[in-house]
Amino acid sequence: MDTTAESDPRERADSDDHATVDATETFVAHRNLLFTVAYEMLGSAADAEDVLQETWLRWVKVDVAKASDPRAYLVRITTRQALNRLRSMKRRRESYVGSWLPEPLLTAPDAAADIELAESVSMALMLVLETLTPTERAVYVLREAFGFGYDEIAAAVGKSPAAVHQIAHRARRHVEARRPRRTVTAHQAEAALEAFRRALETRDLQGLLDVLAPDVVAISDGGGIKQASPRPVVGADKVARFIVGGLSKHDVLLTVEPTLVNAGPALALHVDGELDGVIVMHVQDTRITGLYYVRNPQKLTHIESATPLTLR
Repeated sequence: MDTTAESDPRERADSDDHATVDATETFVAHRNLLFTVAYEMLGSAADAEDVLQETWLRWVKVDVAKASDPRAYLVRITTRQALNRLRSMKRRRESYVGSWLPEPLLTAPDAAADIELAESVSMALMLVLETLTPTERAVYVLREAFGFGYDEIAAAVGKSPAAVHQIAHRARRHVEARRPRRTVTAHQAEAALEAFRRALETRDLQGLLDVLAPDVVAISDGGGIKQASPRPVVGADKVARFIVGGLSKHDVLLTVEPTLVNAGPALALHVDGELDGVIVMHVQDTRITGLYYVRNPQKLTHIESATPLTLR
């Protein structure tokens, strides 16, 4: 007769509890990295949060002891979930009202001091990433921003290492041809920001013209909820008049506060005490070449407190 005693249910419960605690600690340790991966792939903090929730639900079912590299394993799950969401988001973007901009994130000063991080989450670069296919974007982000090897990326996107190498080369060439360059120091960028802020608060048309590059591009995103230009406005004169004309239509109290968004210089605009939107700018050769104005209130939920981001 088999006299082997069955395992105590309480022991099994304790074992399950310990496994859940281990899984939770590992997930929390890498959460900021996973969020940054998902955000750079999606351009949406809300969708990135959803991806992290999906990642957690899958991770908690994994035998952590058998995951030789938990960080790589978690990034793989996150990437796959982000890819699925990115493909479904394409249809959502096609029906979006007006111009679409990435969701801005309030970031801490240490993020702006990290040059690699600041470049990878900049509004200007993320707009270029929007022109890649979902797989190209995933490969580019994992390779260029996070430095993952081709084998690791291949496991995450379901391609062979050789195919990933080709995709990475194609995506890098595409991005390099379109990405704007930073040719100013942090001090010069802050000076341009301050000049723009003063001109904005005083509705100074000439002041705006002095700080805007001749070929400046302004993109505004109201999401069909708030008024915004349906198409990009190009040229210093048109952009300056568009800004001053918009402000002059309403007798309001405008407050403009410098801030850091996506690890770069930005302005938070308050109208009659309420947050109206965030202007992120790209500065080149001491003048502003890109203005990105997010007014869609659904995209302003991550402006109240800083979002921790990391590439490591």
